[in-house]
Amino acid sequence: MDFFHYKNGELHAENVALAQLAEEIGTPFYCYSAQTLRHHYQVFSQSVGEKAKICFAVKSNSNLAVLKILAAEGCGADVVSEGEIRLALAAGIAPENIVFSGVGKTKREMEFALEQNIFQFNLESLPELEALSATAQKLGKEARIVFRVNPDVDAGTHAKISTGKKENKFGVSMEDAPNYYARAAQLPNIRVQGISVHIGSQLTSLEPFRHAFERVKKLALSLRAAGHKIDVLDLGGGLGIPYKHGQLPPSPAEYGQIVQETMGDMDCSLVFEPGRLIAGNAGVLVTKVIYIKQASNDDKKFVIVDAAMNDLIRPSLYDAWHDIVPVKEMPTSSYEIADVVGPVCETGDTFAADRDVPPVQADDLLVFRSAGAYGAVMGSTYNARPLAPEILVDGDKYAVVRKRASYEEMLAVYNLPDWL
Repeated sequence: MDFFHYKNGELHAENVALAQLAEEIGTPFYCYSAQTLRHHYQVFSQSVGEKAKICFAVKSNSNLAVLKILAAEGCGADVVSEGEIRLALAAGIAPENIVFSGVGKTKREMEFALEQNIFQFNLESLPELEALSATAQKLGKEARIVFRVNPDVDAGTHAKISTGKKENKFGVSMEDAPNYYARAAQLPNIRVQGISVHIGSQLTSLEPFRHAFERVKKLALSLRAAGHKIDVLDLGGGLGIPYKHGQLPPSPAEYGQIVQETMGDMDCSLVFEPGRLIAGNAGVLVTKVIYIKQASNDDKKFVIVDAAMNDLIRPSLYDAWHDIVPVKEMPTSSYEIADVVGPVCETGDTFAADRDVPPVQADDLLVFRSAGAYGAVMGSTYNARPLAPEILVDGDKYAVVRKRASYEEMLAVYNLPDWL
C-alpha cells in the first residue's frame, strides 16, 4: 500500500500534485510520501511483534528527513559506515538502536561506533574480530558483537543482491562459526550477545527464510550448549515489495508467522533490518519527456526522458523493473510498445525495453514507481549531471529535503594544481 493516487486525473503524492512539484522544482526529482513510510513501518512492526528491535537499513535510503520520520516511529538503524552512523544520530536515532553491519569496517569507524556506544557490531571475519577487540581495548570500551553467519541458502533473487550463499562475500560459514565464537570468548573487551543472518534482498518466497532461520536456530542451541550467551537473534531483512503491478510478494504478516514458527520458543530478543520493505514504495522518480524518437522505416520507438541511469541505476545494474505511469491519467488500453531511455551516453541507460508505456509527447511527465529504496541513494553525477533533488510530502505539506546542486557548486569541489 502507498499514498500515490490519481485525483481528478492527475497523480498526487498524498495531497500534493506531482505536476505542481515538477513546475516548481524542475525534473527529474524524487518524491517521498511520509504517510507511506509510517504505514509500512507500522505494518512490519505489528507483524514481528512490538518487542522486536527494527533497524532500518540506511543504505536503502539515507535521506535525513526519511530517517527522522522513522526515528519518530521508534525505528532504529542498520548502518554500514561511519557516515551512516552520523546520519542516524543526526536523525535522532538512539545509539542503543544502531546495528553496525558490513564486511569492511575500518578501525576509525570502529572507534567512532564504540565512542557512541552502539547496540551491536555484526562481525564477518576473524581479522575483523581481532581488530575490534584491539580497538575496544585501546578505548577502554566493551564491544557487543554477533557474528553474521552465512547459511548457504539460495534466496532465489538477483545474483547481485544475494548474500546468503557460500560464494557470497558476506558472513562466516555455519561450520566455522563455533570456532569464531570460541575465539571471541577469549578476547578482551568483547561481549558476545547473539547471531546475525541476512540471505539477500527482494525475496519473493518465504521458504528461504524458513530454511535459513532453522539453520540459525540449530546453531544457536549448539552455541548455548557450548556455554555461549545467545540472547539476540538478528534476522536481517530482505522481504520483497511489489515492483510490478499485480505481482504481490508474501505479506509482512506471513513473514512474521515464519519468524514465530521458527524462533518463537528461543527466548531471545529479535532484531530486524528492513530497508526496501519500508522505503521502496514510499518513493517515486518523476521525469519529463524530452523527445520521441522513431525512424520512419522502423517500428522501434524510443521515449527519451530527462532522468538517467545516474539518477536511477537499478534497471541498468540489476535489470530491475519499475512500473512507469503518466502523471496525467491515461487508459492502459492506449499504451504503446516503446523503450524508455535516458540521455546518458551509455546503451545501458535504458529504464524499460519493449514495454507497454503511455502514449506521451515531449514535455509530458512520467513517474517511475517503487523508487524509494536504492534510488537517490545510489545516484551519481556521471556525465556531469547534478544529483536529482528529493522532496518529502506529508499530507498537503511538502519540502525539498535534498536540493539539486547548481553547476557552480559542482565545479567548486575541484581544485586545480598550481602548475595548471
